[in-house]
Amino acid sequence: MKRIDVLVIGGGIAGVSAAARFAQRTDTVLIEQESALGYHSSGRSATFYHFGIGDDAVRGLTAASRFFFSDPPGGEDLPPLWQTKSAMFFATSETMDQLTALEAEMRRFSDNISQVGPSEMQAIVPVLKVGSGGAVAGLVDTAGRKLDADLLLQANARALRAAGGEIHFHAGVTGIAHDGSDWIVDTVGESYAARIVVNAAGAWADELAVMAGVRPLGLMPLRRTIIGFDPPKGLDVSNWPFLKTVFDDGFYMLPDAGRLLASPMDVTPSPACDVQPEDYETALAAWRVEEATTLSVDRIALKWAGLRSFVADKVPTAGFATDAPGFFWLAGQGGYGLQTSPAMALAAEALLFDLPWPELLREHGVQPHQIRPERLFI
Repeated sequence: MKRIDVLVIGGGIAGVSAAARFAQRTDTVLIEQESALGYHSSGRSATFYHFGIGDDAVRGLTAASRFFFSDPPGGEDLPPLWQTKSAMFFATSETMDQLTALEAEMRRFSDNISQVGPSEMQAIVPVLKVGSGGAVAGLVDTAGRKLDADLLLQANARALRAAGGEIHFHAGVTGIAHDGSDWIVDTVGESYAARIVVNAAGAWADELAVMAGVRPLGLMPLRRTIIGFDPPKGLDVSNWPFLKTVFDDGFYMLPDAGRLLASPMDVTPSPACDVQPEDYETALAAWRVEEATTLSVDRIALKWAGLRSFVADKVPTAGFATDAPGFFWLAGQGGYGLQTSPAMALAAEALLFDLPWPELLREHGVQPHQIRPERLFI
């Protein structure tokens, strides 16, 4: 049996970014049931950094994460973790109130927001339908960034190992129990005795808690589908922004490696699993693109799905469980796990080691009570 201080369960961006910070303070091991980091959710995201989603806490965490993306530890040997890419959010005549509300929220966190009308939007995305039945107004945020999910995962993994931490793959948990002093965690290949267990198991986090005899958070895994298709021959889409409707039953679209990626922003409940795209959502993505633009999705070149896990208030959760000693939650990152991961790792480090709350988080309006798990049981 391997004895350690902190065992992190889950190799998504939440687990590996937090483990990289923990390892600087104590002996830390991260275990992942799959063969690679970010296998189920983090590696299946469109990975766009913007302020168009979430509440104040999520936007504050997003703003506080810029430091890492701009200057990651050891980043001098890494390619850039992001590429500058504007975001454009648009409304129809029926959803102007949502655009007004979004603008007010976004301006609290970014000075790079500007209003655009139909002609300006069409100049930015020539295929966008504007006017009656189409887009009538929009917001452009020039502070958007296209993140590289794989580089982000690997940068954190390298920082974890450089601090003396370990990562073990093919290490699915088969048993977990507290023996009165330590957590005994059995995996396929090894058993661990850890003072603290960090539950960063993504869509499986509640299942892991139940196995451990800990009250679950009420996580809701939701399927999100993405398709990829080729733009018309001769049409350069490389400078197009991340394009997103302000209304929920819409879509988003962004250029990627010569293709266009699109999602119908589906939120279909799903059990924790290796989720796959369904025909309905795949077709819905293509249909919504064709309804809002002059594009024709004649052939879907690629498609995939991932799980986004939310708690009731849709805010990421970090902190010790109140009903189990040494059981630390790091779950519910939803659809913003990558863009908030550096700030959430800072928060998790402060809460796990009982450190002063980071000034960086305080400056952006993020307070401990917003993310601690006890808020969900009031």
